[in-house]
Amino acid sequence: MVGWAAGHPAPVPWQLEDPMGFADDHLIPLVDTGLGNSAYLVDLGDGRALAVDASRDLRALRAAAERRGLTVAFAADTHLHADFLTGALQLAADDGATVLASAAGRRAFGHRGLADGDEVDLGGLTLRALATPGHTDEHLSFLLLDGARELGVFTGGSLIVGSAARTDLLGAHRAEELARAQYRSLHRLARLPDATAVWPTHGAGSFCSAPPGAERTTTIGAEKRANSLLAAPDEDSFVRELLGGLGSYPAYFDRLAEANRRGPALLSAAPPLPALSTADVRRLLGEGARIVDVRRVGDFAAGHIPGALSVQLRDSFATWLGWLLPGDAPLVFVTAPGQDLPELTWQALKIGYERLLGHLTMDTWTADGGERETLELVRADRVGDRAVLDVRQRSEWAAGHIPGAVGIELGELAARTDEAPPGALVHCAHGERAMTAASLLQRAGHRDLAVLVGGPDDWAEVTGRPLEEGA
Repeated sequence: MVGWAAGHPAPVPWQLEDPMGFADDHLIPLVDTGLGNSAYLVDLGDGRALAVDASRDLRALRAAAERRGLTVAFAADTHLHADFLTGALQLAADDGATVLASAAGRRAFGHRGLADGDEVDLGGLTLRALATPGHTDEHLSFLLLDGARELGVFTGGSLIVGSAARTDLLGAHRAEELARAQYRSLHRLARLPDATAVWPTHGAGSFCSAPPGAERTTTIGAEKRANSLLAAPDEDSFVRELLGGLGSYPAYFDRLAEANRRGPALLSAAPPLPALSTADVRRLLGEGARIVDVRRVGDFAAGHIPGALSVQLRDSFATWLGWLLPGDAPLVFVTAPGQDLPELTWQALKIGYERLLGHLTMDTWTADGGERETLELVRADRVGDRAVLDVRQRSEWAAGHIPGAVGIELGELAARTDEAPPGALVHCAHGERAMTAASLLQRAGHRDLAVLVGGPDDWAEVTGRPLEEGA
């Protein structure tokens, strides 16, 4: 064993033979279930740490570092992220971390720019940059080495569990070109030893195109055996399979890569979310603020401020907020007593919303004479002959939908409200997206709307009728 920092004990013998043993003791995955992503904190063995693909919401990373008594000495980004703002600059400011990133990314802030083959001495271990374009032009994977031995590779949006990340984020006109680059990158990674651990950023639930599944890390050998893209017989087949599986992605992806190139603003702490009065809210609405109601579906249905957008505070809150509202929108939130205001604030901040004006409750609004609207909730056994609007993703629609339903993805609905049937019963899989859709339609002037409690599977169960499959 070579390269461990002075004074740090060498790993026990079984670790010498098993790279996964290193991960067990020194690698801390930090999963953001809402975005479907993983960041990583690597204990370097001497009180210092390497952070990889950390987001602006550093709460989990800081808690993990504090538990181990670590200071982040290096903050590496595999690519210019489209789905969250980087936390690397904040780590540089707070911990003195050296930011490691691709020189080709032309980042407009202090960092150590790396090219293919460049190596960084982490104080014993070595981090080697591997150019793996495809997900983005400047994408790097980071191979972690102990001497000559490959411990694992941080693959970002290149090789992921069972797939590879999408290649259309720079525009549909470049998707095929980047898919061909992704093919070459995956096959380069596949030449690493089979035992090499693979630590991707994107996982199940990510709109950067990860398939469903519980596993968030893998090995080169496992991917060579099970990843259908790696099994594609040739480059053309690979490209057809990768591009054929791409669905839509959140609108905010189009703005965050450039925001990450410039570098997000530093934060001394999460800004407070002040309590607002009804008079405050009326004034802010007059100045162009948007109201986002983060309460549960039933609470929103029972009464909400006219024009409010329903986006329930849950794991996927940031995704739908970012999909439906412009990044510079000034935001007022309607909250329920006891809701987690710091969680709300950080979910908005990590995708670039800076104008967070405050919050109020519906009790505050109505006590001061604020008007309100309602929406009907309908059980699956009461659908009857109502026109049905299905706002799930196209892949969900194709897997099974209520016969006769109109399908418009929630992310497209704001631009297509005139295509929604009058008096529609809106549904998704559970109810949260459907309520968001109904709030969009209500704001656009639709009336007599209702929201299905549940989804198409519930309808099929209570009616005994089959769902319709296919596009």
